Amino acid sequence: MPPPVFRFAPSPNGYLHLGHAYSALLNADLARQAGGRLLLRIEDIDATRCRPEFEAAIYEDLRWLGMVWEMPVRRQSEHFASYRAALDRLAAKGLIYPSFESRAEIARMVTEREARAAWSRDPDGAPLYPGTAKELPAREREALMASGVPYALRLDMAAALAIAGDFDWREEGDGPGGETGLVVARPEAWGDVILARKDTPASYHLAVVVDDALQGITDVVRGQDLFWATSVHRLLQRLLDLPAPRYRHHALLRDAAGAKLSKSTRATGLRELWAEGVSPAEVRRRIGL
Repeated sequence: MPPPVFRFAPSPNGYLHLGHAYSALLNADLARQAGGRLLLRIEDIDATRCRPEFEAAIYEDLRWLGMVWEMPVRRQSEHFASYRAALDRLAAKGLIYPSFESRAEIARMVTEREARAAWSRDPDGAPLYPGTAKELPAREREALMASGVPYALRLDMAAALAIAGDFDWREEGDGPGGETGLVVARPEAWGDVILARKDTPASYHLAVVVDDALQGITDVVRGQDLFWATSVHRLLQRLLDLPAPRYRHHALLRDAAGAKLSKSTRATGLRELWAEGVSPAEVRRRIGL
């Protein structure tokens, strides 16, 4: 039996913090304990936010922590053709469609509907897309796309579920509510999720599923904030005939106010701790490893 394959997959849109250190070191520890392999993937599809200096810092910070990974590193920006091929397969099954509304227009539509009745929201709290673009005739869709209007490619969730049926995943960690073991997937909770945009070749959902399959990832170890997104990932794996890895979601590191550590809230970066003379051993102690 081949050895298990783990991965750490940060985005170079800011500096790594203690939350990243926990996930990275946990993957490294589990790979070593299982006699497995550890891969590093740079999730740099978002060209507007990802920067070379942040990518360089990722390598420096992980080496400072004492991590070693296999080469070469997979950079998503070098594999757009793989995501396009996956989109083409879904399109051939009639499972994706373009939507042309701006975020502001969608927000206005949802507000109008919420004035009449409660409107469903996804597990992250965002309102579900109303699905109005599905009503556009094919000829009108094609004309709008040809004219250069911005659009998002969405998964037709109802059509996808009609093909995929019921399914689950094996959770070896814990969900936000203590879910573990065999978890029933509920991708419908996300509505018609975006899989790509006119100027972005793949969403996180699509790219992570394709990358994990192409890299032979057997064990996905990541934070609980992605627990329910696994429902979408399992759906895409079924639709694309891709293998399902084992999943292990871990608790998130939080600040004194109880908020999860985040780049957006400017959580203390690893390089700041490094500059202050904090040792990698002390980092491990602080994050509970």
